[in-house]
Amino acid sequence: MAHRNTHSAYARLSERLNRFPQGAPPSELLFAILKLLFSEKEAGLVARLPIRPFTAAEAACAWKMNAAAAEAILARLAERAILVDIPENGTTYYCLPPPMAGFFEFSLMRVRADVDQKALSELYYQYINVEEDFIKALFVDGETPLGRIFVQEAALSQADALQVLDYERASAVIRGASHIAISLCYCRHKMAHVGRDCSAPKEICMTFNTTAAALVRHGHARRAGAAECIDLLAQAQARNLVQFGENVRQRVNFICNCCGCCCEAMLAIKRFGLLRPIHSNYIAHIEAAGCTGCGQCTEACPVQAIGAVAGDSGGPAAVDPNLCLGCGVCVRNCPSGAIRLEPRPERVLTPLNTAHRTVVMAVERGTLQHLIFDNQVLHSHRALAAVIGVILRLPPVKRSLASSLLKSRYLSAVIDRLSA
Repeated sequence: MAHRNTHSAYARLSERLNRFPQGAPPSELLFAILKLLFSEKEAGLVARLPIRPFTAAEAACAWKMNAAAAEAILARLAERAILVDIPENGTTYYCLPPPMAGFFEFSLMRVRADVDQKALSELYYQYINVEEDFIKALFVDGETPLGRIFVQEAALSQADALQVLDYERASAVIRGASHIAISLCYCRHKMAHVGRDCSAPKEICMTFNTTAAALVRHGHARRAGAAECIDLLAQAQARNLVQFGENVRQRVNFICNCCGCCCEAMLAIKRFGLLRPIHSNYIAHIEAAGCTGCGQCTEACPVQAIGAVAGDSGGPAAVDPNLCLGCGVCVRNCPSGAIRLEPRPERVLTPLNTAHRTVVMAVERGTLQHLIFDNQVLHSHRALAAVIGVILRLPPVKRSLASSLLKSRYLSAVIDRLSA
């Protein structure tokens, strides 16, 4: 009976995680991961927390305990980077981030002794890199991706560089951040524990704004200034690392410096081929007449998007437009200058902010009712949530029409409510 109850607590926590658009498909591996990160009691309590940011008083109400006791529990969870705490105008708000980008990464963003990081890394590797459900749900489902590629500005021509908007520049994100934090790269740290890491720098993961402030406050990352972060960005680009960051225009929360052998997004592209567009608004073009066939671009490309022209292994290289990230790594590595970045025919549509992206992802993935009405107290709320749930389960054509209606007439109000 005890074993069944324990399993039930983690199953309820798994159900809570999957009310968010970036969930985690349930499996025995997921339960094993959650058991390393949460005690049975914590799992049961966190399963009852709202999806949206909440106060200690709201947690106390959900947990049916006094505010002081609830605040002590929340503080311990924030100290371990399970929750993110956000002080604002004298009130501290808490939220449970999604597994990725969220508390999965936070657990390995520094070396720590309070959790078995080797055992956790081995479970992460099996759950994320061997099984397919989680990584497919993260990168394949829906049209709006979690992250996007930042083009390396130095790889652009002078004319094209003038067309790059500030939100497309990693340098602009760094300079505009209210807080900056540097920590270990979760991906390469995980791979180190399973004997599969590469020589790329590990202490180079960048977080910004309120997320950075929380990680620094609890010792999971170190504070950095804009100048140091710009220098680390240059080092990352010199090592052929790709900048993969949050898919928003305002207040980007993270930029990862990704290698092709350890990082989840790059591995997913190589594993599944054509995914939803996480690419930049540029694509690599190779001038066949100037290409010497040296293969340096092929070796440098993090997702194997460049290869020899079919049937001509010694001839000029060719770009697979379905895989090209538009990152600019190949441009930096072409000794003959035969590669350039060109604007894509259609620009990637980037959500305004995290709330906008989250709502659009929820519409596409059928979880909007949970996002809007996660605190289902009133019968009318439950009824409306059920109606929206039905709409989102309609056949593709009808669902597309319903989604268009939600996005055009309802989305702005929902964003305002989530941002309040």
